[in-house]
Amino acid sequence: MEILDSGGVTMPTENGGADLDTLRHRKPRSDSSNGLLPDSVTVSDADVRDRVDVRYTYRPSVPAHRRVRESPLSSDAIFKQSHAGLFNLCVVVLVAVNSRLIIENLMKYGWLIRTDFWFSSTSLRDWPLFMCCLSLSIFPLAAFTVEKLVLQKCISEPVVIILHIIITMTEVLYPVYVTLRCDSAFLSGVTLMLLTCIVWLKLVSYAHTNYDIRTLANSSDKANPEVSYYVSLKSLAYFMLAPTLCYQPSYPRSPCIRKGWVARQFAKLIIFTGFMGFIIEQYINPIVRNSKHPLKGDLLYGVERVLKLSVPNLYVWLCMFYCFFHLWLNILAELLCFGDREFYKDWWNAKSVGDYWRMWNMPVHKWMVRHVYFPCLRRNIPKVPAIILAFLVSAVFHELCIAVPCRLFKLWAFLGIMFQVPLVFITNYLQERFGSMVGNMIFWFTFCIFGQPMCVLLYYHDLMNRKGKMS
Repeated sequence: MEILDSGGVTMPTENGGADLDTLRHRKPRSDSSNGLLPDSVTVSDADVRDRVDVRYTYRPSVPAHRRVRESPLSSDAIFKQSHAGLFNLCVVVLVAVNSRLIIENLMKYGWLIRTDFWFSSTSLRDWPLFMCCLSLSIFPLAAFTVEKLVLQKCISEPVVIILHIIITMTEVLYPVYVTLRCDSAFLSGVTLMLLTCIVWLKLVSYAHTNYDIRTLANSSDKANPEVSYYVSLKSLAYFMLAPTLCYQPSYPRSPCIRKGWVARQFAKLIIFTGFMGFIIEQYINPIVRNSKHPLKGDLLYGVERVLKLSVPNLYVWLCMFYCFFHLWLNILAELLCFGDREFYKDWWNAKSVGDYWRMWNMPVHKWMVRHVYFPCLRRNIPKVPAIILAFLVSAVFHELCIAVPCRLFKLWAFLGIMFQVPLVFITNYLQERFGSMVGNMIFWFTFCIFGQPMCVLLYYHDLMNRKGKMS
């Protein structure tokens, strides 16, 4: 007869001891003398283990070592273990260390938060930007009118393409003109330009998708015989509000709206947005104001400023990602019952810069693949120029979102995005040559230590200097 030891290894027992299953299912003998247990009560698994452990487990004659094992932190076993406890320890240490730094900063410098960077005294005069935001709804209606006309065969296909180009170009140039003419607060300008870029991407997807549906519907060798071309104002309106940049006539839907869940996410959104603003005003602003231009001063001084800015910048960037891609997009998806909520993947495990760009912003990635990359490949454009074109589109819109509200056309954001192209090929090579950990470390160094802090320091420094000269 055999029983299990505490390590899960079978071991023989002596003297023909009772079998474990027999002990587990055997009913206890009724003690008529004290009446403590009725006949219907069975012995629990814990009682069986206690009785068995005491009598049979870890006998001196039983071997304590039975197989070859690795230590949990050895190189061969470290990634096979659960690190939940170490993660909790890191969170506790991170909270403790940063709490001390925050208290020390407040004691040394006081409360440095100002509202004029986000909302200046002239913020109430930003009504042209607000009206511009409202007027952006005209462009989807214009695109819908064009699709309705082509459905009724009132205009030809070349005319459709020309009209969509005019609509999309006007949709970008009009907010840029309003922002540059209006001396608005920084946050108002950034909000308008982000909304402008989102609407532009949606308009391009709407026009391109309808063109492809018309092509399939009119072709003899349809990829899907059920494809039929139709336009619906309701589907367009849902698309313009949905947390996606890729148009399709229908989307997977969730069954209901969880009101309590939405309220909790809103509370998190408010908390993390406030924490992000606190870091910017209490830490990043003083660092930038007390710094020199990183490309014009001493090299070591510039490196020190970038390294000092890297930690608060990393916190702000992580908060921004969590607030927008996780909280806000999920809130919007829940309110609209939008089912596909893969807004990001595990980009923190990216093995190369290319993996990061494919995983951290899934709405934009799907748009690029659907409307830029694969259309280039279908037109026999090589893979490398297609990748460069995709990064070029991204670089233009990054520059618009930063340069126009700041009124600083230095092309730092544009050059920063285009610099990712050689990094994609370099990190792919290093990943194949040295493994995934090397590529992941280079990714984190590029974005957290060098890339983003440098761009923030350049733009933010120029913006502060511009504000100082104006005042």
